[in-house]
Amino acid sequence: MSHGYPGPNGSHYPEDQGYGPEYDADGFPLPHQSGTGPAPQQGGGGWPTVRNNPGPALPSAAYGQGQTAGYPQAYPQTGGYPQQPQQGGWPQQSPQQGGYAPQQGGGHGNATTAFPPVGGGYGGQQEETPAFARTAVGAPTRQQPAWGRDEAETDPYGPSTSAWPQTADADGLDRTDAPAEEKPEETPEPAAPKKPGRDRYLDLLRSIALVRVVLFHVYGQAWMTIIFPSMGVMFALAGSLMARSLSARSAGQVIKSRVRRLMVPVWVFAIVTLALIFNGGWKPTAGEDGESIIWWWIRLAWWFVPVGAATGPDEVGSPGGLLDVSWAAQTSGPLWYIRAYLWFVMLSPLMLKLFRKLPWPTLLAPLALSAVLGMKLIEIPGETGNAITDFTTFASCWMLGFAHNEGTLKKLKPYMIPSFAAVLMGLGLWWAGTHIGEAGWNFDEIPTANALWSLGFCAVLLHYSPSWEVLPDKLKGFDTPITLANNRAVTIYLWHEMAIMLTIPVIDQMWSLGSLPVVGELINANLGKLYQVLMFILAWPLIAAAIAGFGWAEDVAAKRKPRLWPNGAKKKPRA
Repeated sequence: MSHGYPGPNGSHYPEDQGYGPEYDADGFPLPHQSGTGPAPQQGGGGWPTVRNNPGPALPSAAYGQGQTAGYPQAYPQTGGYPQQPQQGGWPQQSPQQGGYAPQQGGGHGNATTAFPPVGGGYGGQQEETPAFARTAVGAPTRQQPAWGRDEAETDPYGPSTSAWPQTADADGLDRTDAPAEEKPEETPEPAAPKKPGRDRYLDLLRSIALVRVVLFHVYGQAWMTIIFPSMGVMFALAGSLMARSLSARSAGQVIKSRVRRLMVPVWVFAIVTLALIFNGGWKPTAGEDGESIIWWWIRLAWWFVPVGAATGPDEVGSPGGLLDVSWAAQTSGPLWYIRAYLWFVMLSPLMLKLFRKLPWPTLLAPLALSAVLGMKLIEIPGETGNAITDFTTFASCWMLGFAHNEGTLKKLKPYMIPSFAAVLMGLGLWWAGTHIGEAGWNFDEIPTANALWSLGFCAVLLHYSPSWEVLPDKLKGFDTPITLANNRAVTIYLWHEMAIMLTIPVIDQMWSLGSLPVVGELINANLGKLYQVLMFILAWPLIAAAIAGFGWAEDVAAKRKPRLWPNGAKKKPRA
């Protein structure tokens, strides 16, 4: 539901967020280690369409420390090790008289013994070895590695599946059928509990959304809003992360951390952009409709406290300058989403409470409100109307993230989500077909259709979320760019419009090469056709420059040491 003028000539529809990785319990992103990672959590942020311009572990299984008392021997007569397994693969327990003889000296470790014989007590003859073992009295239990922990650092081959009981030698160390002359292995130190890690599937979705935003703001093709509704996807990811944080900490702490992580990069962006706008001649003025000059200062303040729509001048500079006169309006356009995201953060504690009491009515209520606004039964003018429209369009996606985090989607039968999504998306297409305007099938300009389509689309993505700890082999080559995009999602979103606008004077300089022999003819014949292709290609080096120049603000906001290029690549050790 962008507001503006789409197209390649500096008008673009930003419609996603991408508020970077927030995966730990405090809502801060964890540095990604390429290739491996701790158990994933669900999560994300979201990026919208550009307003006013159309274009967009558990603890690892440590061997417990034993008691100071010795451990009983499984074979007290000989003191040796279990014999070769009988049928079923289990060693028999040698009979003994008078019970279990404790080992001399004591020690630390684990020891297991077979169950006592059937009848006759501990000293009787064992008739048959049971098919399982129990832990010896007084010995700590050796835990099996927990499924889902990071095996890369402790046990690269995964949880042990050996069914053999272990016995403790005189030193209290675990040994299994080891020759007498071999030295027992040392007991590993307990591993510290690992914090939840990144969900690489959600990282992938966020990265795709950011690329699609840049692509759409260059080309402005309506079908892009249908093939991948980036903004709805990112709102759903942000809602899931918000619900997880609210489940772990107080609402005040969560809101404070989210606002800080959002606003510090925005303040850096606002200071730089406003300096350029003022340099272009923008000055405090009263509104053309008699609006007081006070409102000019209020709108200026909304760049830094975006509870309202922060807007810039429609034109700044002069024709023929380095940038088109509309560059300020284009560059400030994405700030409408900052307002929408901020209001969602503020309202999330209340929304989550309502969702937990009445999940489905709460989830679907915004769709009904969006339909009321879409049919113009109620009309709210100005930026207030835009803010309410934004809320009703994307609140269902935000709360779908709640359902994802709470496990509500997984409780449904497998066929229910695809059926539910198909109905919603079908209704979205029908609504768009009956409300087509000047922008055609651009769902950004048809809020109710966007709400229905995005909710159905996101429901399928989150229901079948594979929750990867690491990217699959076919995607391993994209690991570092995906990590970089998620660590700098706010920076990419805020500065991508400026980068796109700067490609225009760069490409225009290529026309001067048209006078060259041979090459000039090719340039004159094809430069116009390839203009948008060149814009998309050249925008990424400029975005990279923004990452290097302003990305540190995201680290400062997360109370992290500033990093120049956080793509997760491991540094090679020096020779």
